[in-house]
Amino acid sequence: MFDYIDGGAGSESTVRANRHALEALPIIPRLGVTRGSPPPALETSVLGKPISFPVMLSPVGFARMMHPAGDLAAAAAASDAGTVHTLSTFSGHTLEEVAGAATGRRWFQLYFLGGRGGAEVLIDRAATAGYEALVVTLDTQTGGMRERDVRHGVRLPLRISLDNVLRFAPEAVVHPGWLLGFAQDRFHMDVANAAASARARGMALDEALRDLRTSPPLWEDFRWIRDRWPGAILAKGVLSADDARRAVDAGVAGVIVSNHGGRQLDGAPPTIGVLPEVVAAAGNDVEVFVDGGLRRGADVVRALSLGARAVMVGRPWAFGLAAAGEAGITKVLDLLRADVERVLRLIGCPSVAELGPGYLGHPDPSLTPR
Repeated sequence: MFDYIDGGAGSESTVRANRHALEALPIIPRLGVTRGSPPPALETSVLGKPISFPVMLSPVGFARMMHPAGDLAAAAAASDAGTVHTLSTFSGHTLEEVAGAATGRRWFQLYFLGGRGGAEVLIDRAATAGYEALVVTLDTQTGGMRERDVRHGVRLPLRISLDNVLRFAPEAVVHPGWLLGFAQDRFHMDVANAAASARARGMALDEALRDLRTSPPLWEDFRWIRDRWPGAILAKGVLSADDARRAVDAGVAGVIVSNHGGRQLDGAPPTIGVLPEVVAAAGNDVEVFVDGGLRRGADVVRALSLGARAVMVGRPWAFGLAAAGEAGITKVLDLLRADVERVLRLIGCPSVAELGPGYLGHPDPSLTPR
């Protein structure tokens, strides 16, 4: 599971590039212009509604394999933190169960699980369950070549077999609490939303994934999605100005600059590098968000200075979940909140709303990979 969370596609060059590109971007402080009180204002608005600080939870598939609480924990932690949780179609809990765990804001990431017919059912269920935005992911026409998973023989969802029982018995014996937690959950690691199908019966995951590959979302699909969905629509996976303009033409409310954390196309550009051109192409009426390698408050400040409305994080909360369930996710969000405030103090910026390109220097080529 560590390699499933931590790993990427191919040689993982895009995973590394996401971090290198962020670290190569200097932050320029303005000294002697702010006092210690009041503290910097971290609040911002997303799709017209407030969040407590500009970090949201990206969708992470198969979270129930990391901890039995899975997306239930993520939704609850995001609600308590005053931010947004985005639920993956590939959750181990149904979208209705997760909606019941979230008192705050929630978005739903739509895959065409079961093709267009399955997507229509998921859209209707998400609307009924009160999700406010639909995140249409465009970069998963097929799965990336994740070599760590191949090496481990991973097939999703994971299954309990005699082989892995024997392999992990020594670990389970010395971690009885972990074993008890998963046993109480009956080692439930299926995709709970795979039953969402236009067919009368549910569908096996293999069957749903086949339709996902043969009927991925296209730009023209946004028209019928918009006709069926009452809330906001976002396009996730945008990495160019051209696709940003296509998204605007398709009527989206937001664009998520994302290379899937380097888990799909190895060699895709780092997201922070293409963020400015996407922001410029999207214009003033569409909000732009970004994920990919963001780990610290300095990374959040960099992204907002380049025009992102807020950032999204995936691996950080997945590691927090795996380590300590809901408390682990809460700890990750607390660390990020404190770090954003610290960086704003150090650069003399009184609020996230006042960040802009003037707080950044030119990328340092000595810090980028050769």
